[in-house]
Amino acid sequence: MDQHNQIDSKKLEELRNTAVSSAKNAYAVYSHYQVGAAVLVEDGRIYGGCNIENAAYPSGICAERVAIFKAVDAGNRKILAIAVSTPNAGSPCGACRQVMREFMEDKTPVFILDDKGTVVAELTFAELLPRSFGPEDLLSVA
Repeated sequence: MDQHNQIDSKKLEELRNTAVSSAKNAYAVYSHYQVGAAVLVEDGRIYGGCNIENAAYPSGICAERVAIFKAVDAGNRKILAIAVSTPNAGSPCGACRQVMREFMEDKTPVFILDDKGTVVAELTFAELLPRSFGPEDLLSVA
């Protein structure tokens, strides 16, 4: 499965580099698990984010949501690709997957990277979160 052919190699490299470099900014003083994420939006811009922990654990936020929220704050509502970098190529958590669902299509490529930027897994968003719950599900009860 080669989803990244929708993205030119230069943009993919920039996406990967942004995710890896964002992880270096992580505030992971409790878990020491540095995560970086990068999202590519329709106008070609890339937004990075890192995980930010807090002594009151539920108050922290994941890198994926930071990157997505930065893109949305800049006026973007459609994400064309996301890359996530962790030391062991970990997958996004459930909360991040649900936020991703709001701004991604089923075919949107998701790149899971190690902390060196190597693509360890490449899948579509639908493969990452099958049978997802989205805005259209709320319309069916209105």
